Amino acid sequence: MADLLNCPNCGKLFVKALRSVCNDCAKEVEEKYNKVYQFIRKRENRRATIDEVTEGTDVEQSLIIQFIREGRIHLSQFPNLGYPCEKCGVMIREQRLCHSCAKDLRQGLHTIDRQKEFDARQKKRENAKIKAYASLDNRLNR
Repeated sequence: MADLLNCPNCGKLFVKALRSVCNDCAKEVEEKYNKVYQFIRKRENRRATIDEVTEGTDVEQSLIIQFIREGRIHLSQFPNLGYPCEKCGVMIREQRLCHSCAKDLRQGLHTIDRQKEFDARQKKRENAKIKAYASLDNRLNR
C-alpha cells in the first residue's frame, strides 16, 4: 500500500509510490537532469568539473551529485567529473569514501576488533581465576 506524504521539496501532498517527491517536482528534476546531461554531452564540456557544470547549467551541485550516485551520469565518459568524499570532501570518482578515509575506517575497525579480542581473553582469564578459587573453597569446606 502506498503512503500519503508531503513532498520534501514543495510541501504538496502526494501518494508515494516509486518516487520520494511529487509528480511536479519529479518533472522538474528530470528537466534539470536533461539540462545537465545535454551540457556535459557537448564536446567542449566533456572535461568540465562539477563546479563548471553547476555554473553552466544553474543546477544545484547536490542534485548533480545525486545523478552521479544514482548512476544516471557515468563518470567513465567524463574524466573531470567527480563527487565529494562523504567524510573529508575530497573529490572522488567511485565508492562513498576516498582511499585515505576508507583506510582510516578500516584501521579503526581493526583496532576495535583487536580490543574486543583482548577484552574477551581478559574476561576468560578472570573467569578461570574465579573458578580456580571456587574449587579450592569447595575442597576446604568438605
